[in-house]
Amino acid sequence: MASEGDLALDAEIDLDAAPDDTLLSDDLPISEDAPVSDDTPVSDDASPDPDPGPRFPFGAHRGRPIADALRVGLPQEELDRETAAFYEIWKARYLAPGCAEGELRVRSAPATEAFTVSEGQGYGMLIAVMMEGYDPDARATFDGLYRYARAHPSNITPGLMAWAQDARCRDIDGADAATDGDLDIAYALLKANRQWGSDGAIDYAAEGQAMIRAILEAEIHPANSVLLGDWVGRGTQWYTGTRTSDLMTGHFAAFGAATGEARWGEVADRAYRIVEHLQAEHAPGTGLVPDFVVDATTDRPAPAPADWLEGRHDGHYGWNACRVPWRLGMHALFGGDARAQRAVSVLTRWFREETGDRPGRLRSGYRLDGRAFGEGPSMAFTAPLALAAMVPGESDQAWLDALWAAIAAAPAEEYFGDSIKMLVMIVVSNNGWSP
Repeated sequence: MASEGDLALDAEIDLDAAPDDTLLSDDLPISEDAPVSDDTPVSDDASPDPDPGPRFPFGAHRGRPIADALRVGLPQEELDRETAAFYEIWKARYLAPGCAEGELRVRSAPATEAFTVSEGQGYGMLIAVMMEGYDPDARATFDGLYRYARAHPSNITPGLMAWAQDARCRDIDGADAATDGDLDIAYALLKANRQWGSDGAIDYAAEGQAMIRAILEAEIHPANSVLLGDWVGRGTQWYTGTRTSDLMTGHFAAFGAATGEARWGEVADRAYRIVEHLQAEHAPGTGLVPDFVVDATTDRPAPAPADWLEGRHDGHYGWNACRVPWRLGMHALFGGDARAQRAVSVLTRWFREETGDRPGRLRSGYRLDGRAFGEGPSMAFTAPLALAAMVPGESDQAWLDALWAAIAAAPAEEYFGDSIKMLVMIVVSNNGWSP
């Protein structure tokens, strides 16, 4: 049975050496009706260029969030430098060869029992496509990560990735798929097509669309809620449940735009109804959402009971739900979605009040009424709040700056928190863009 969330418990860079127009960028989806500024690169030369290079090189800052997004109050060069420096740390710690030529994988062990999980492959692909321009090996890294994913298909849905492998690249714990990893891998393929085009060894556009179709068929409920994976069968207790961190509404908007499939809009609508109901009815004082949700196909979704899937905190804001401010924050910033903005603003308001605007007071787990049960801060909990803090409304400059300072100063932790930190740093350093 595929489940990745609760497993996450446990360099100085010379940017002057790279060309000015070659540094990093991150992943964020766009909705078609969003009031987002055009992020198409502008060329001073109207003549065709047979080799235009990457469209969004790191440091070019060509992607634009909503006009009134907050920005960290530091020089852009410093933000780029700190982001690139942590990328070098992340790559050295977590990028590993696969077991076949041309394959790469993200090392999630020892934070997970498996050596590699599909969630990590998705994170790595997103990071690689956005490091293009800073890292001369970014495309080769991306392709290697994707080749590994395709070499490990789900035994239920071959178009998806088997969720976990051991150090010898053998599928373990059932060769089925986990939805979160598949969503990020498919989204990364859309970004790769936008960054490089699809004329190379891998047809990113075709591969991405094929995977999106497989996700819709195998990991989306007929009522448009998001299933935990392709292993969830009708009649099981999990069939009408969902994981809040899988509600990647910006991804859904991008999938709809890429495929022309209107149903992705309905998937996003269902996701927002779930979040709105949970915040209003189950956490009116905090806005916190649980890791897992039952009755997600109905108008009355509720927090999952203890031990529904991963443990006694399944119904609390834990190692899955901590990603919600990041996931919804992306759609708020790059899609301009008002529902996303409301959801993350409620969370921002409560976390600011709870900590007194001091990120060092954050804990790694909360009951929905706000009582903490986790230990001290982890980047898995802190970093997503920085992205949410870019959304105007309940945030302010001091809170955003304090979160960035905490993130930039934090030492490396483990795969899960460090990968989330890396992806968030890309966006908060003004290097985010959408496919």
